[in-house]
Amino acid sequence: MVDSEIVLWGQTIAYTIYVLIIMSLVGWFAYNVTKDEKSKAIKPALFYSLVGFLVLLGVSLHIITHETIPWKPMDLNRSEITPDKTFNITVSNHKFILPTEKMIISKNEKVLFNVTSEDLTYGFGLFRDNNSMVFQMQVLPRHKNDILWQFDKAGVYSIRSTEYSGPAGIGMIEKNVVEVID
Repeated sequence: MVDSEIVLWGQTIAYTIYVLIIMSLVGWFAYNVTKDEKSKAIKPALFYSLVGFLVLLGVSLHIITHETIPWKPMDLNRSEITPDKTFNITVSNHKFILPTEKMIISKNEKVLFNVTSEDLTYGFGLFRDNNSMVFQMQVLPRHKNDILWQFDKAGVYSIRSTEYSGPAGIGMIEKNVVEVID
């Protein structure tokens, strides 16, 4: 599975270029519309051609980036996948209750994080050492909350709540509790 950090950078670059193209075309159009009357007016065919180009470019960009999302195939075929490990985690009173002090995962294992809330809506996010997020999900009380993930490189990760659950929720961080080994 491609690392989500690589996907994020690729999508950031692609969407930045897309937005710059849109801003340039809108700026060019605004400039030409507000010029003095002696200038040539923008023909409707040109305007609608540019709008059509932007729509085509935007839809194409969404389709291309949709295909780069690394967890999509695993999510779509989830009913056919048996996880190598399952970690049952409970969240209650603004605290993560982990199954073990450290969850050890071998590289390329498929892991199911099954998270249950006993009181409030929380977030469950896995974060790298540099504080960038690997994945996250909402954890709703009385609902099935799980995420299937495959780690393709070794590392140590922290768990944080990614959802506002009141002032006490700011301390919901479990540092270095997930370790992926070769």
